[in-house]
Amino acid sequence: MAQAHQPTDTDPGARSPETYPHTRRKRLLRLGAPSVAATALTATVALYMTLVAFGNITDFGTNQQFVQHVLSMDTTFKDPDLMWRAVESPAFQNTAYVAIILWETLAAAVLLTATWLWIRGLRRDAYDRARAATTVGLVMVLLLFGMGFLAIGGEWFAMWQSPDWNGLDAAARNVALAAFTLLVVHLPGVRRADTGRT
Repeated sequence: MAQAHQPTDTDPGARSPETYPHTRRKRLLRLGAPSVAATALTATVALYMTLVAFGNITDFGTNQQFVQHVLSMDTTFKDPDLMWRAVESPAFQNTAYVAIILWETLAAAVLLTATWLWIRGLRRDAYDRARAATTVGLVMVLLLFGMGFLAIGGEWFAMWQSPDWNGLDAAARNVALAAFTLLVVHLPGVRRADTGRT
């Protein structure tokens, strides 16, 4: 006489209805994990940089004028003690603008790759590669908008004096977003997840 099937702990039939709320709570807690926040913020900056690069490539002339005016310092107070810094060569101005676009494109590519690595890492609780790629991309953003726009554009070329071609507020927002994302990416909770499961 055949024995009746006895459900085991691993048998789906052994699950009681009480286990489902527990599973839902576990999934909700996972959605609130620092690694998910890091993924979302990395994706946000990646999308933003992609659109910035795409806009500059497809609408080349708009920000080309911005770079030309900032470097030539033609809308500043024109203080003789500062105007010697002005760069009026169109070739140099265009070279600087193309270099900015290339930097933006490379940063976007790195951050898009980092986003994919985060999504892949969420399945395995392994974030080392994603964190490293995100850090590289975010540092590129910080160098562009912090060093490039705030320091060099804002102070060296006195962009803060221009009523028409002043990108300091936008640059400050970009620096804040990149810096905040970098902090979240390096939260202790995200680092601990690497050693949770191997």
